[in-house]
Amino acid sequence: MFLNRLSLVNYKNFDSFELEFDPVINCLVGNNGVGKTTVLDAIYHLAFGKSYFNPVSTQNVKYDADFFVIEGEFTKNKRTEKVTCSFKKGMKKIIKRNGKAYDKFSEHIGFLPLVIISPADRDLIVEGSDTRRKFMDGVISQSDKTYLNDLIRYNKVLTQRNSLLKYFVVNNTFDSDTLSVYNTQMDELGHRIHEKRLAFISDFNPIFAEQYAHIATGSKEHITLTYQSHLHEGKLETLLENSVNRDRALQYTSVGIHKDDLLFQINDHPIKKFGSQGQQKSFLIALKLAQFHFVKQQAKTTPILLLDDIFDKLDENRVAQIVSLVNNEEFGQLFITDTHPERTEKVVKNIQQHYKIFTLSP
Repeated sequence: MFLNRLSLVNYKNFDSFELEFDPVINCLVGNNGVGKTTVLDAIYHLAFGKSYFNPVSTQNVKYDADFFVIEGEFTKNKRTEKVTCSFKKGMKKIIKRNGKAYDKFSEHIGFLPLVIISPADRDLIVEGSDTRRKFMDGVISQSDKTYLNDLIRYNKVLTQRNSLLKYFVVNNTFDSDTLSVYNTQMDELGHRIHEKRLAFISDFNPIFAEQYAHIATGSKEHITLTYQSHLHEGKLETLLENSVNRDRALQYTSVGIHKDDLLFQINDHPIKKFGSQGQQKSFLIALKLAQFHFVKQQAKTTPILLLDDIFDKLDENRVAQIVSLVNNEEFGQLFITDTHPERTEKVVKNIQQHYKIFTLSP
């Protein structure tokens, strides 16, 4: 699968913008602030229906406009697929495939497999469990519609249960029967989500370890990715019943798969506290490349790979090593952003593949 053409109207800092891409390697070069990352984010937006860097739609509209339109023409399974994402302030966002709007955004997720590697990925280490949980859910959801639908339903029931807990406090009342209905629904959905997360970690960990070994060649570090969940302790319905007094006091649901986390460790210690900057960079790159290979296996389609400011994360030799994998068809279409045109061209020239370099200017 690859992207042939991209056009933007009023998206972030662009008035009107269009590019035609190479099916293998595309390099976007220029000074900071010219829109290199915005182009990658627009491609991500077409795949996931939201920005990677700012999911608030109104904040992706150019400052003096009231709408944006992103349009991409892809080739997938030898067919041309046209995907459009548009948003107007005060209205709902619309995603269309070949001119037909989706009823639900979830129907589109996974149609355009894609992985982005960005300096913003550091949030996976430094931020809270919500960020790591979203990463896990995003990887699984690209190839499992049932999982995505269960997750959407679980979050809806969770919102309803939290509203009920607030209602109890405001109205000085309590209804255990109504609460138990939500507990049962959350238990059923949570069990299925928990089982799939367990299976994901089991399949993902070996891929992750292999990718880290490639990137941190010669290192003897022991890295682990551990799934933490309340449901390791027992049925969610029981956990919810046992925590009812606490939940009533807090006015929200304190246990469940919405509290799950991924523990990132190096040599049996949290990488956030004990990993060097270089070790953290290698950990994140390995995590994202493992995501790429996992999605590729599950989707049976080679995802598009976006490398945003990759030289910020890895030295030139490491970047060259990644790009050279195009030669043995591990990767499909690559997009690379960099502030130094000469450095980028030096890397891509060393492999026997087609490439295009686009110089962006203010």
